[in-house]
Amino acid sequence: MSARGPSYRYVGPVELKAAVRPDAGGCRISSAAEFGGWIAERSAAELAEPFTFVVGTDGVLRLAPRRSEHVACAGRAMVLSAGEISFMRETDRWAVSEVSNQSTGYCPDVSSWSEVARALDDVELGRPSGFTHEVVFRRCPTCQEHNIVREDDFVCVFCGSDLPAVWNVDPTA
Repeated sequence: MSARGPSYRYVGPVELKAAVRPDAGGCRISSAAEFGGWIAERSAAELAEPFTFVVGTDGVLRLAPRRSEHVACAGRAMVLSAGEISFMRETDRWAVSEVSNQSTGYCPDVSSWSEVARALDDVELGRPSGFTHEVVFRRCPTCQEHNIVREDDFVCVFCGSDLPAVWNVDPTA
């Protein structure tokens, strides 16, 4: 097995993590057959919206309804990536139409794409070559607030300090 990328611990509100049962978690999708069974149970309304996803530290994709918290989808565990994902039916199989690393609870770096790609390949889903919407997260070294960097403006929206060029959201990482 090849090396995995960095793992991300939950850095969101502690009360959200505390509310998650340890045995909770998104639907574990480790094969094409598991994905086929899971997607067949989704309604048209569900398929019209993105789903919450995480890639666990075991490299396996987990899926939950969009309004689910990523920390719940992960069962409070660390992840290799997290975000939102949408699916479309191609001629002979399902594929990913959109995927992002948008998770303000885990704030994964855009470099986590390789873990998402590997998990999608493992379940034989067609996929784009990268996140279709990349979210750049940084923690302000001055005020410690988490920021989403927009338009390459690496300035804290809370205190105006410069943000680092490299991912630094989890101070214990």
